[in-house]
Amino acid sequence: MDQGLQNLETSSFYVMLMAYTLCMIFYWIWMGTKKELIGQFATYLVIVGLIANTAAIILRMIIAGRPPLSNSYEFLLTFVWGITLVYLFIEYRYKLRSLGGFVMPIAFMILMFIIMSMGPEERIAQAIPPALKSKWLTFHVLTATLAYGAFAISFGLGIMYLLKLGKGNEKSNSQGIISRFPALEIIDELSYKVIGFAFPLLTLCIITGAIWANYAWGTYWSWDPKETWSLITWIIYAAYLHARLMYGWKGKRAAWMTVFGFAAVLFTFFGVNYFLPGLHSYASSQLIRFV
Repeated sequence: MDQGLQNLETSSFYVMLMAYTLCMIFYWIWMGTKKELIGQFATYLVIVGLIANTAAIILRMIIAGRPPLSNSYEFLLTFVWGITLVYLFIEYRYKLRSLGGFVMPIAFMILMFIIMSMGPEERIAQAIPPALKSKWLTFHVLTATLAYGAFAISFGLGIMYLLKLGKGNEKSNSQGIISRFPALEIIDELSYKVIGFAFPLLTLCIITGAIWANYAWGTYWSWDPKETWSLITWIIYAAYLHARLMYGWKGKRAAWMTVFGFAAVLFTFFGVNYFLPGLHSYASSQLIRFV
């Protein structure tokens, strides 16, 4: 039975990969051709990918008998799920389909990273170490998934803002791909709202992580590289919100801060996990790395 479920999980993964790859391509085609049918098809592919993504996560839960949040593969799977879920909400709520051309490539690159850097032994469900058997770990990773997913959306919005700004005034943007973007003020305000949603989740991620660390290692904070870079990421987004609320920072400066913030998010996971060993890295045979 487990082998059958594992095969089904693998099939779900590749359906997800195919759907996310195709939707990315169709979003780009739609922005260039302005054919609404192509844009609608791209959105349908995102939905198919999210369904397959969800199925892969549920199947992993059934196979492992625990939440799928205990190694790099499982976190990246949920990270992509968080990005896609937040994106679909934004597209539905704000009718901002052009954002898909900048967000779905992030999901695609994460999945390609899994394929190119993780062998079968890393993608097999493994027993969770005793130190990690805590409900706080589940809360910690789930808040990180949603926060990081939302920050990916703000990154896409920041890139859109900078591209539109680089093309000059609104009249000069009436043709071409940039014409698919909303007004600069709308992009800027939406990016602020997304970060306003994600920042409390990141705060909860750090708090629950500290509680879990005390349970696992007997200390709330040890200045582990992962903890340090999580704090740096938090400070960047706190600075963004502070500068906007207190000093009225908007526009180009705010857009660049969303780019730098997401770069810190990526380094917090990829850079720290693979280049800076610490408490969040475990024996290579277990290949467990955490957010």
